[in-house]
Amino acid sequence: MNTRDSSITYLILGIYALMINWYYNHSVIMLILAYIFWPLYLIYELLTGHLSHGMWKIIPLSYFN
Repeated sequence: MNTRDSSITYLILGIYALMINWYYNHSVIMLILAYIFWPLYLIYELLTGHLSHGMWKIIPLSYFN
């Protein structure tokens, strides 16, 4: 049961990283690279501050508006 829970979390975080990448870059090549290295990309975005000031929730909402 724990494996399934962690795999769903892994999938959701991967999709979130791709949404962030597309929001900032709009490049298919960068999207493919972010898909391959998404854990590193997500950590990079957190450390550089691209998700501060509420952007962590504005980015996903921009796809549904």
